[in-house]
Amino acid sequence: MSIKVDIKNAMITGEEMSNIYTQIKLADEMLKNKSGAGNDFLGWLDYPDNYDKEEFDRLLDVVGNIQNDCEALVVIGIGGSYLGSKAIIDALNPFFVNELDGNQRKAPKIYFAGQNISGKYLKALYERVKGQNFMVNVISKSGTTTEPAIAFRVFKNLLEEKYGKEESKKRIFVTTDKARGALKSLADEEGYASFVIPDDVGGRYSVHTSVGLLPIGAAGFDIKAFMQGAKDQMDEINGDDSLDNPCYRYVAARNVLYRKAKDTEIMVNYEPEMTMLAEWWKQLFGESEGKEGKGIFPVSVNNSTDLHSLGQIVQEGKRNIFETVITVNNHEEDMIIPSDDNDLDGLNYIAGKGMNYVNTQAYMGTLLAHVDGNVPNIVLELEKLDAYNLGRLVYFFERACGISGYVLGVNPFNQPGVEAYKKNMFALLGKKGFEDLAKQLKGKM
Repeated sequence: MSIKVDIKNAMITGEEMSNIYTQIKLADEMLKNKSGAGNDFLGWLDYPDNYDKEEFDRLLDVVGNIQNDCEALVVIGIGGSYLGSKAIIDALNPFFVNELDGNQRKAPKIYFAGQNISGKYLKALYERVKGQNFMVNVISKSGTTTEPAIAFRVFKNLLEEKYGKEESKKRIFVTTDKARGALKSLADEEGYASFVIPDDVGGRYSVHTSVGLLPIGAAGFDIKAFMQGAKDQMDEINGDDSLDNPCYRYVAARNVLYRKAKDTEIMVNYEPEMTMLAEWWKQLFGESEGKEGKGIFPVSVNNSTDLHSLGQIVQEGKRNIFETVITVNNHEEDMIIPSDDNDLDGLNYIAGKGMNYVNTQAYMGTLLAHVDGNVPNIVLELEKLDAYNLGRLVYFFERACGISGYVLGVNPFNQPGVEAYKKNMFALLGKKGFEDLAKQLKGKM
């Protein structure tokens, strides 16, 4: 079930791949030896082997309680505390799952909050949830990040109004720092069940920790298989340091293309349930590589939808782009195209065929057209869209990102630029300690 990486349409020579190989191998050795920049944030690297088994068992018990005892779970987090779990849940859930009644759903409805500062969104979610039997999982290292902190305050108040303070304590699950921070202090004081965000795992690399596992498990998916997929992917990468290693091939191809002035990577999918996976991928690579004036800019398209909006610029626009396409071999569901006596739409030539077949031909036709338009294409092939294979894919991208960051010559585990907007926002909101900055900003407005 290995992830396959096809570069025959990537417009790269064997010599170019060979020339960069030594750098890739060295970068991966820096990861494994923990000798590179940011090495105090490498806990994710061997996490599929070294995760806390006792905490995992406790998490399974909590997941079972959530599934048995509530109708809806509100998951509160932003960035790496939100994108990974939503990506996996969206990829695995049936479409329109929250519209199914309780007998048809195998798990609670999952809602997300704290990922934006939209009053309209939070008010709508509040109104949707208040009449349901609900629980909350709040995810934050510090407990003071603005977006999730606001959302938690709102839903904590709602829980206490609805169930009373003591009962509410049984309905709040905290994922936070193991020893310090506002949220950890509150969890200890109130007696909330809590799980650990490891000190040495950054948010965007945290999907296999409790950050991702609790929501994914609560949504009804096999987190044991998810972890096994990650372990198998880790073992595969560690067991092959040649360019036959799919992870090495992906890193090599994208960095060769970057050095040929292809500085924008478009993640392409042909299934709408993969949309949020691309959003997680964009954070992973954008935050990890985008610094010191370097980095491949990560964007995404959802085809065939976006062929009708962005297809033109991809086909004939500026030639600084390449595409990475995710394909899935086996689909469990399909819709057969019916015949029509009048055939006014001219579709009888594909009547009787499944839409998955049509989608595959659209993918192949698009790839050939874009390659003819001088857009290199890397293809990542998954055997199946399930918890196991997504566990593999997440680890595959995390490892590729760490290696690629070192090849670029940056620290792939920090994000200093993220703080700039926060300081300005705090100053404009009137937060104590930012008075001087507020004066400077108001002078510019």
